[in-house]
Formats: sequence, C-alpha cells, structure tokens
Amino acid sequence: MKTRSVGKQATILKTSSRDQRGARSSKEPAVVAKGPAYADPTACECCGAFFTKRTWRRDHPVTHALLIKAEWAKCPACRQKRSGTAYGRVSLRGAFEGTAAAALRRRIINVGKRAEYTQPQHRVMSVTRMEDGLEVLTTSQKLAHRIVHELKKAFGGRAAYRWSAADGYLEAIWRQ
Repeated sequence: MKTRSVGKQATILKTSSRDQRGARSSKEPAVVAKGPAYADPTACECCGAFFTKRTWRRDHPVTHALLIKAEWAKCPACRQKRSGTAYGRVSLRGAFEGTAAAALRRRIINVGKRAEYTQPQHRVMSVTRMEDGLEVLTTSQKLAHRIVHELKKAFGGRAAYRWSAADGYLEAIWRQ
C-alpha cells in the first residue's frame, strides 16, 4: 500500500486496484449462500426448472439421462412464492381505466414471463388492483426494476426507487 503526504496534517492512503478487502471469497449470488445446497442436477418438483452448473435454468434442453440422475426438490422461487416473501414491489400510480389497465397488465405479465424463462428465480408473484392503481409483487428486486424500466419505455411516466440495505428489498413507484 502506498501513501502520499498532503501537507503536515493528513496522509492519504492509496490502495492498488487488486485490493480485495471487503470482497466475497465466493462469487455466488447471495440467494445461493442463504439457501440449502442443491445437488447437481436437481429438478424443481413444482415448476420444472433445473439446477445445474450452480444456476437454476429452464431454457436448456432436458435429456432422458439428465432426468434419470436428477434429484427432486423445490427451487428457491417456488419456496419464496409459497411463503409469500417478496423482494420487489412495484406500485403503479394513476387512474388506469379499461384498455390502459389491460395494456399495463399485459406488459407486466410479458416482462415477467420473459424473465422467468431465462432466469426461473425471477417471477411475478401477484398483480393486484389497489384504490390508486396497481401493485406488483416479485421474487427479486431485479425483476421489479426491469418492470418499471419497461413501463417507462412503453408508456412514459416517472419512476422512483427505494432499496432497503437490510434485506435487499426494492420498492419502485411508477407514475404516469
């Protein structure tokens, strides 16, 4: 570590670009570290996703040999959906009537289906009508962020995001 003197009072510490302090030793996502260890391969008994090469996937081809040696368990997203634990909440504010509300719901469902196809752990848990708009609960904050981004792109409007440092929860608000 190099130091550089700045006057008589202070010294600025410079660290190299290879300094790894504070970095995780494992580059696995936090969800993998929190949940149980799954055997490779494992198939989800609820949604049919496969855990192989340390990720849950649904877009890879499933062979007969893979099905024979796979263990069966519930994936983290199915467990999360069953327990009702959401890590993302999108609040859509505004007066949405008839075709506008239907178009918003279709866009949210399409974004959720696309995300679920490529990453089965990212799912839309519910879309409910509230007195001042719609509320969407998701299993990941990334999907909540993506939904708001897609709504801004398709319908315009403004977005506000609020992340929780304690548990990784994202509350996103979209206004038209």
